[in-house]
Amino acid sequence: MKTLSKDAEEFLSYLVVERGRARNSVMSYRLDLASYEEFIRARGTDLFSVTASVIDDYLQFLGASGLRASSRARALAAIRGLHQFCVDERGATSDPSTEVAPPRIPSAIPKALSEAEVEELLAASSGEDARSLRDRAMLEVLYATGIRISELVNLSLGDVDFDSALLRVFGKGSKERIVPIGRYALDALNSWYGARGRASFVPVRWANREDANAVFLSSRGRRMNRQGAWVAIRAVAERAGLADRVSPHVLRHSFATHLLGRGADIRVVQELLGHASITTTQVYTKVSPEHLVRAYVEAHPRARGGSGSGSTR
Repeated sequence: MKTLSKDAEEFLSYLVVERGRARNSVMSYRLDLASYEEFIRARGTDLFSVTASVIDDYLQFLGASGLRASSRARALAAIRGLHQFCVDERGATSDPSTEVAPPRIPSAIPKALSEAEVEELLAASSGEDARSLRDRAMLEVLYATGIRISELVNLSLGDVDFDSALLRVFGKGSKERIVPIGRYALDALNSWYGARGRASFVPVRWANREDANAVFLSSRGRRMNRQGAWVAIRAVAERAGLADRVSPHVLRHSFATHLLGRGADIRVVQELLGHASITTTQVYTKVSPEHLVRAYVEAHPRARGGSGSGSTR
């Protein structure tokens, strides 16, 4: 792994200790900053003398390398955080990144499955062997709660409250939230917890306590990781004929879209998804024009024809 400057290492430590950033986020920042520092060193400068034009050149370099606008925006966020940290904590006199415009990111509308497609996906995991019971439970929980796949595999046994039908989830930055979980998902979890399910994957001796506490286990008796969960979900999607429609985030998208389409308040959906900003949640309001038309027709006094709808002039 590329070496970072002492200032950058201090910044990453600050993100972990002071800001409580998740390990994966800090690792992404590390990679972005290592590439950035390599670039500015090649330009014969350092963090305390770099200019806005150098940062602009770096972003153009990333673009020419084929990096998407969203990835360039993430890199700029890391760069800005580092330079601001240098001003606040390391004695830098200015932050050149404030003069740099962020890359324009096309507005992407999340792809959601229809309710019928979700049913087809769930039906494709209807076996009674341990692997099928596990995969069904994972899919039901993802759709029932809208949690991220990383949050799913981090679930521990104590995070599921069957009596209250609630799930405790630790999201980005280890922020805790409580989300309700529906009957179908609870039933699927109960089946997975049974003798033919999770117990079949319990090893003679646990490798560590984290594995023993995991809700979802691999066939080797280890806590499922994101890659393993995605491979399992992908296999179910292929059996359902939906391989080209399913991605690691698609059930989260579908959860939000279906809730909003059935009239859920956007603030409630924001809380369930764990979004810090309402603007992140608002993108889901764009995916269902049918919902907008239906709401308009039902609410506007002159949307329908019939008696009383003629001209009053």
